[in-house]
Amino acid sequence: MEIQENKSTLQVEPRNEEKIKKIWKTAGILLAITVAEFIMAFTMDRGILLYALFIILTIWKAKYIMMEFMHLGDEVKPLFYSIIVPLIFLVWLVIALIKEGSDIFLMRW
Repeated sequence: MEIQENKSTLQVEPRNEEKIKKIWKTAGILLAITVAEFIMAFTMDRGILLYALFIILTIWKAKYIMMEFMHLGDEVKPLFYSIIVPLIFLVWLVIALIKEGSDIFLMRW
């Protein structure tokens, strides 16, 4: 029996400046949205407006992360909508369950 050694070589490719710029742009956009959420959390009064803005910005960040990091921006639109639309319904379901649960709790007491 002959034993073969698995020799692999590492090839270093030159830096791709376009990809690096895209990564920094994505990080900057996500940072800006997060800073906006942080500022709103400490400057606005608690209420439905603040919560709605948080939900909208969170969905926007999730969409942007999916488009960039999961590479769905380059995919076909129906694939993108098959992920975003269920996410919107899931958020609606959570809000509805919290609302109904609090109403039932208030009716019992």
